[in-house]
Amino acid sequence: MADASNPRAARPSLSRQLLPAVHGLLARPLSSYYLLISSSGLLLLIGLTMVFSATSVKAYAETGSAFHAIINQAMYALLGLVAFWICQRLPAMTLRYIGKYILGAAIVLLALLDLIGALNSVGIIGHPGIGPIHTNLLWLYLGPIGLQPAELAKLGMVLWGADIIARKGPALGHWRELARPLFPVIGLLFVLVGYNDLGTMLVLLALIVGLLWAAGVRLRVFAALGVIGLAGVGLLIAAASGGAGSGSSEAPNYRLERLTSFLQPIEKCDPQGPCYQILQARSAIFEGGWFGVGLGKGALKWDWLPESDNDFIFGVISEELGVVGCAVVLALFSVLAYTGFRIARRSADPFRRLAATAITTWLVAQAVINIGGVVGLLPITGLPLPFISAGGSALVVTMAAIGMLASFARAEPDAARALNARPPARWVRLVWAPLPPMPPARRPAPASSGPVSSGAGRRR
Repeated sequence: MADASNPRAARPSLSRQLLPAVHGLLARPLSSYYLLISSSGLLLLIGLTMVFSATSVKAYAETGSAFHAIINQAMYALLGLVAFWICQRLPAMTLRYIGKYILGAAIVLLALLDLIGALNSVGIIGHPGIGPIHTNLLWLYLGPIGLQPAELAKLGMVLWGADIIARKGPALGHWRELARPLFPVIGLLFVLVGYNDLGTMLVLLALIVGLLWAAGVRLRVFAALGVIGLAGVGLLIAAASGGAGSGSSEAPNYRLERLTSFLQPIEKCDPQGPCYQILQARSAIFEGGWFGVGLGKGALKWDWLPESDNDFIFGVISEELGVVGCAVVLALFSVLAYTGFRIARRSADPFRRLAATAITTWLVAQAVINIGGVVGLLPITGLPLPFISAGGSALVVTMAAIGMLASFARAEPDAARALNARPPARWVRLVWAPLPPMPPARRPAPASSGPVSSGAGRRR
């Protein structure tokens, strides 16, 4: 029995006070939607801040304006918000319909990108371009307009793959259903993407594993995918010696060097060779300590840390914001992962459930591969950090995927009932998002076939 004279004995602990409040907030109908908007919005804000910090000095030295790079990134962020707004308004049937066209366009653009690169590597064309179309590693340019087809392939694979799997339903347990047309398209996509970009191919593999896992495919399918994936990675590493990606037949295999440098002890690695990026990233983490040197005060981004505004921007975060800043970024990605899988679990429509799982797996896998490469836990693959790294195509496509997740969150059965019960003003629906469709009515509990006794049942 608690001592009444001691107020601390009767007062519940802080955790017992907070847990019911957190459970109450998460039980609200639109909690998934608000968690998604807040976590992705904060990550985007951190990304714009860190891109400005990583590029301001170099931009001022090259162009005379410290805002040159951040203005470009802000324009892409604005385009991403437009893509978010459009995808949030699209119904599921429209997303299912346009998926095959997005994937088809991505395959054509990837084939063109690889063809120009291959013709240039064997010397058939003198420069990587045909007419107004030219390439630069992962980028395909039509005049001044450039995009990364691999980013478009992720979005197309989510929509097309979720639609195909949802249509097949229980028949997906048979191998012949996976072989028509899912696996051939996946294999073609792996070849086209992996020729130039091994990192994005690994993200696509994670995305497809998420799709099949959500569909309940048997475990032996994943074992087969693992074997095929390892064989494909080996072939793509070997292909770098012949000019695949940024490789050259006259230079060492850069993909093999990245893998071997990751596996060997850091003390034995050449600091002027493939271990240069890893060592500089670790130096940035060491210099940052717990609380960092201060926003904008980092020094390793001044041509010491390669790709400090893109692939290695987490190193800049580590140096300037310290362990605390890194923990905030990791916490926001954790909230995003929890929210995405929560949306998938609560979605009644198979397509929404599959697409939400694939999008969440894609974003989380890409973040893990990027951060793992920067801190030295995984090989370096050259992937951008979602929301945070500088880049146009990746940010716009990521924001479009978040718009789809937002649409799925609003279509959760409880959220849809709440929105339709108390609909917002008409102008809000026109400007922001329409009302989601009403879910099917809940089935009433089956009635008892016999009379209900108020006391104990009669013994026989």
